[in-house]
Amino acid sequence: MTTHNAHRVAVVGAGVMGTNIATMILGHGVPVILTDLDEVVLDQARSSIDGMLRHARLLGAQPEGVPLGDLVTTTVPEEVAGVTAVIEAVTESTEVKAKVLGEYSGLVRPGTPIISNTSGIPVDEMANWVARPAELAGTHFMNPAYLIRMVEVVRGPRTGDETMAAITALLTALDRRPVVVGDSPGFVTSRLLHPMINDAARLFGDGTATAEAVDALMEGCLGHPTGPLRTADLIGLDNLADSLQAIYERTGDEGARPCDTLLAKVRDGDLGRKSGRGFYDYGRTKP
Repeated sequence: MTTHNAHRVAVVGAGVMGTNIATMILGHGVPVILTDLDEVVLDQARSSIDGMLRHARLLGAQPEGVPLGDLVTTTVPEEVAGVTAVIEAVTESTEVKAKVLGEYSGLVRPGTPIISNTSGIPVDEMANWVARPAELAGTHFMNPAYLIRMVEVVRGPRTGDETMAAITALLTALDRRPVVVGDSPGFVTSRLLHPMINDAARLFGDGTATAEAVDALMEGCLGHPTGPLRTADLIGLDNLADSLQAIYERTGDEGARPCDTLLAKVRDGDLGRKSGRGFYDYGRTKP
């Protein structure tokens, strides 16, 4: 078994997915440097990670007898220079991702995998933004990443064998099961799931059914584990809209064009669980 000293991972972006991914890594004894532009966001992330680690422990999602990895939070990108892998988990925006991937790929040593947790942008498109395209791949962790063991791994046309081997070794150390897919907008999971959620949002917005009815039918009749609209709230409606837009722009698939109901909720700040309200009300005020 790989020891916790074999890896040291930088997670870039302390939002919902960044904190989820950091929690999963820390729970398997691997140290993490979590970076963000905002100290307040990093303070909130520390608190969230503490709660998720307790939750993971209660559910038996952490290995027995392995001490937690050390967490360092910073707003200084240069502090990641010695890591063994970088996982980018910023918003699904080409401008933001291009800036982050370009900056961080130039800070780490050659041979360090650069991993984008993208849900819609093709890896080969992002490869144009990094210092060494062969070191870039996609790994699409699902939320909550500290509980879901399967990971969609996206190999771009320029991704090297050494990079794939290093990512496989890291995921193995984290007790994750990688499933490797080819490069395309949305890959497999987002290309199938996100347009389906978009259709569910349309049905809700048209008044055909309540959110509860949509989710109950998808759970009870079609075996969806949580229902598409609860899933949307967990993903974050802003993240979902960005991912759909990325897929729509690259494929022309009208089913992926974010529907008016989804966009209206994003404009109103009803982003799902993280804001306290989305398709459901979670009893918290918006930050």
